[in-house]
Amino acid sequence: MKKVSQSDELRPEYRREDLGQGIRGKYFDSYRQGTNLVLLSPDVAKVFPTEKDVNEALRSLINLAEKSAGLTKPSTGRAKKAHAG
Repeated sequence: MKKVSQSDELRPEYRREDLGQGIRGKYFDSYRQGTNLVLLSPDVAKVFPTEKDVNEALRSLINLAEKSAGLTKPSTGRAKKAHAG
């Protein structure tokens, strides 16, 4: 068996055989548990170019939705009776 020299230098060219056997989906489960990536449409990405911008906008929207949801009273399910006068 050939001994491979350890070096911090990059090779000028890599062959597929040098990389070993690949396993499809090896990290899929751990990836799904540890991340929540979404793909932004190009028009949205122009307005919100960074992760910070996206998170800030979404937090503002959540805050607004929570405030506006508290403005209405939940329905009791009963219709109001008209007063006969």
